[in-house]
Amino acid sequence: MAVYEGARPRTISIPRSRLAAGVPTLPRRRARVAVRAGRTPGRLGLALVVVVVAFMLAFFSLAQQIRVSATGLDIGRLSIERQSLEDVAIDLTSDLNRLGREPAIRKQAIDAGLGQLPAPILLPAN
Repeated sequence: MAVYEGARPRTISIPRSRLAAGVPTLPRRRARVAVRAGRTPGRLGLALVVVVVAFMLAFFSLAQQIRVSATGLDIGRLSIERQSLEDVAIDLTSDLNRLGREPAIRKQAIDAGLGQLPAPILLPAN
């Protein structure tokens, strides 16, 4: 049988209970391994956590800025498109005004093969 540090020898007989021996039993406290070994949490872990949180906040801020700039680009694109639509509407209005006048209508009628009406025939009233 190998002997390790802290190992207890086995008893062949039945072990005596502590109450019978008159020794009061205390409840065992469970301590963390790091506390039992005498190690305390270092500042390196805390520093790493702070760095990770700082990077997460920086990336969140960057994502928000990208979203705002993309929205600004969309607004700019839509305002340019609106201006072009307004220009087309102005052109169509001017075309309607120009083509709706008498000379334009007469020209379209002659182009379509229609001629000028002859002088009206007057019938005498009896």
